[in-house]
Amino acid sequence: MPSVIAAFARAMATTAGLTMTSEGKLVSADGAVRYVLRTEDDRIPDTAHFDLLTWIRSWYPDETGLVFAYAQKIKPDDLGVLGLAVKTAPTLRNTLQLIERYFRLVTDTAVYCLETDGPLAVFSIAGQTSPQPILHLRNECALAGFAHNLLSQIGPRLQFEAVTFRHPCRGEAERYAAFFGCPVHFGAAKDAIVMRRPMLDLPNRLGDKGVCSFLTDHLDTEIDALPAGSALTRDLLNRLSKTLSSGVPSAAAIAQDLGMSERTLYRRLAEEGLTYRDMLREAQTKLARELLAGSSCSIAEIAFLTGFSEQSTFTRAFKRWVGQPPAQFRQQSATA
Repeated sequence: MPSVIAAFARAMATTAGLTMTSEGKLVSADGAVRYVLRTEDDRIPDTAHFDLLTWIRSWYPDETGLVFAYAQKIKPDDLGVLGLAVKTAPTLRNTLQLIERYFRLVTDTAVYCLETDGPLAVFSIAGQTSPQPILHLRNECALAGFAHNLLSQIGPRLQFEAVTFRHPCRGEAERYAAFFGCPVHFGAAKDAIVMRRPMLDLPNRLGDKGVCSFLTDHLDTEIDALPAGSALTRDLLNRLSKTLSSGVPSAAAIAQDLGMSERTLYRRLAEEGLTYRDMLREAQTKLARELLAGSSCSIAEIAFLTGFSEQSTFTRAFKRWVGQPPAQFRQQSATA
């Protein structure tokens, strides 16, 4: 079952003026308020985490203010070894690459992608669960938290070009622009922080290559300890999702990106009873569902973003995969 580390829930509870006990109780000044299901390894199932976010959003008087307050409450230290590696990475590029590779150690409900192919670098978050109404709040909090902490780590030389969200704006757009220090666009194709590529070379204030390398070795050990197959399939879906807008990538290109041969990729997928075609279809279906449910992109745009050259071909494929055409799926998602 997908889960997140309890630190995210504790930070959100603290933001809302609550205390989360070691037993999972949320306590206010008036006593116990709510109980949050936790696992033995201090993680929270995704459904319990989403329920918690939904409840706090309804309970907190200012949703937009909640996002900004959470961003200032969550710290790299809350991420354990990953947080220490992030702080000691030599440059911003190294920091974002660490997050991209190792964030699944703290949650398997989302992945981050760093794209540097064009003049702008795009650091985006992509969900790994079924569409949820509360994901817009989760994504706003996540990107706001990263933006705040990256600015603290790098200093005032770091400037963002834009921040984009797929969902419509639920508050005052001016407040978002003031917090991020750049234009914020809603109804976009991705949930992302956009910056000029030279920003990636800015040094971290606490950057230490030796310390970061030591911590990264520890993270590699943790990654290797994940259940067999989970790392490969998540990495593969991550890579596929970020490249689909440029067309369907070949297995050879993706294998090279993952640091293995095409034959090795096929073999490892076969060991899990999967094919490259299976993974491609899953990536396209998942991305299409997310864009239809959580963005204002047209169906033609979504067809392009999921690797199709024609809307009609996308519509037929989506109906075959999901059992209903894209327009009907979007309409039902909007009323869910």
